[in-house]
Amino acid sequence: MLKGKATISAWLQPLLAILIGLIGGAIAIVLIGGSVFDTYAQMWKGAFGNFYFFTNTLTRATPLLLVGLGVSIAFRAGFFNMGSEGQMILGAFTSALIALYFPGPPLFKLLAAMLGGIIVGGLWSAFAGWLDARFRMNLIITTLLLNYIASLFAGYMVAYPLKDKTGSAALAQTMMVDKSVWLPKLFPGMSIHAGFIIAIVLAVALFLYIKYSSAGYEIRMLGYNPLFAAYGGVNRGKLMLYSMFASGGFAGLAGAVEVLGMQYRYTDGMVTNPGYAWSGIMATLLSGAHPLGTAVASVLLAALQTGGMGVERNTSIPLEISSVIQSLLILFITAKFGLGLWKRRKGGNSDAASS
Repeated sequence: MLKGKATISAWLQPLLAILIGLIGGAIAIVLIGGSVFDTYAQMWKGAFGNFYFFTNTLTRATPLLLVGLGVSIAFRAGFFNMGSEGQMILGAFTSALIALYFPGPPLFKLLAAMLGGIIVGGLWSAFAGWLDARFRMNLIITTLLLNYIASLFAGYMVAYPLKDKTGSAALAQTMMVDKSVWLPKLFPGMSIHAGFIIAIVLAVALFLYIKYSSAGYEIRMLGYNPLFAAYGGVNRGKLMLYSMFASGGFAGLAGAVEVLGMQYRYTDGMVTNPGYAWSGIMATLLSGAHPLGTAVASVLLAALQTGGMGVERNTSIPLEISSVIQSLLILFITAKFGLGLWKRRKGGNSDAASS
């Protein structure tokens, strides 16, 4: 029964958070003299109004979902991986280079490019885990700082030695990947590609892995009660490296999928400017690190972003209204974590008093 409640909560929490955000957004719309009904109607049309807009929303949700799945692995194990942006950048950069310069038939190059993105993103994340396990360096700080290193390194490489000089000299980017190495589109004329199918399959697979495998049980046990896990023989350092590698691997795959399915080259800022990584982390937090809940939250957050563009096109309400709603989501997440900490402290005090 408790497991059923946890599953329902994972699906309902993103919806409740979005509802709170929409209420707050409605207040902001009224304050600036806009129509709440018209604004939200345009937001709905921009996200789900027709099949074209719907597929655009799912395309936008794809990197969010992959990043969110990776972060959920680390969070489930009790580790805060805040370096998804850097891991996604290096995954995108690596996949672009492999797709451009690796020899072999197109399908082989496509698979190698995705695998390369996974490995490089995973190693970059595992490096932060190793620093924690070996030198006790704070994982949150190291993963955040490694974002800057990854972004500046990839930016330098595409601005100078690997810059595409055949097109616009104003853009720091690689050459375009050959069309034969692109991820196939699911529907002609639509932006949605096979990366969305990969993300959904991985979400289901990760849910089953965490719930039913022995390794998944160790991850959950370490996240819920590290002392009990250590008593049960779980090696924290080893599991940290594995979970951080998997977490970064998902982020690296998100970058690879964005290159091979949408951008077809690595461009400086293609990951940081849209905020894919931070939206993916938000999706994970909204769902309580539940893989299927993360999928729901990713689509909802993507709908806010694509719908916000529709609002700006068709009304006098600025695009920032979606940022207002997302800010309220962050407040919801903060309140949720604060309440959880308060309950833990209260429970600890009551246990101490009874003993």
